[in-house]
Amino acid sequence: MTDITRLETAELTLPIGTIRIAVRDGTLCALGFTDRWQRLADGLARRYGAVALVDAADPGDVVSTLRRYLDGDGSALDALAVETGGTPFQRRVWAALREIPYGTTVSYGTVARRIGAASAVRAVGAANGANPISIVIPCHRVIGADGTMTGYGGGLDRKRWLLAHEAALTIPLPFASAAAG
Repeated sequence: MTDITRLETAELTLPIGTIRIAVRDGTLCALGFTDRWQRLADGLARRYGAVALVDAADPGDVVSTLRRYLDGDGSALDALAVETGGTPFQRRVWAALREIPYGTTVSYGTVARRIGAASAVRAVGAANGANPISIVIPCHRVIGADGTMTGYGGGLDRKRWLLAHEAALTIPLPFASAAAG
């Protein structure tokens, strides 16, 4: 008989779309926008084999922690336990991303240097794109060396909103009228 991994899931609506989370034994193992969830679900199946997704109100207190982040608590996400899977290189990149302070941005090159792989800028970008726990592992805080907005699995409008939410960006938001109304 095949063991089935039980993952508790919940959804939370943000001004930029709905996110879904998956939590295993109190540890966050996936977070992404619902319109792009299938990639994360496929990754969970590769990591755990057979999975049972079970709806829960606030698995691992992740939903309430995300609400604190949305209310402006810049350190709310710091203590969340995460389980990412991934290669050793990806895990190094993702650990470095968690060290980027709230409200700041760094370049892909800076991340590459911080993990001791200065020539691996493209590989850092690929690891960013494979991040299974967006927002909590803040890949949105990584920008181009020239300060331009580059790549984000959830789309650049969402990246722009997240950076503006964290006061790391002070340009007009495409969602401003929806948020104000």
